[in-house]
Amino acid sequence: MRLPGPLHLANEGLAFVLELAALAALAWWGFAIGGVGGVLLGIAAPVAAAVLWGLFAAPKARVRLPLAGILAVKAIVFVAAGLALHGVGHTVWGAVFVGVAVVNALVAAVDRDAHFRDVSPGRG
Repeated sequence: MRLPGPLHLANEGLAFVLELAALAALAWWGFAIGGVGGVLLGIAAPVAAAVLWGLFAAPKARVRLPLAGILAVKAIVFVAAGLALHGVGHTVWGAVFVGVAVVNALVAAVDRDAHFRDVSPGRG
């Protein structure tokens, strides 16, 4: 199923917002712990997530994984962000965040797969 142009752009925009929100949730959780350890976690957790994402899940990732691997990396980051929201006392928001992120990632994967099939050589 290939999404129409405006829906494709909306889903990609939502994906970007979710990625930024995941980093913010991880930072919030770390800093909420307090003390020096909290400051370190508040910096290290989102940096680790961003590095993981950049290496394996970004459109121009350094390491090309099959779709299942990319979805696994995204799941790790988004579930960690959901757990971080739970950790700062926002369990419902954490669950909603993970649910929206999962649907967004699956729709994007199906859309990209359909787009790839449409432009692959030998079609016609």
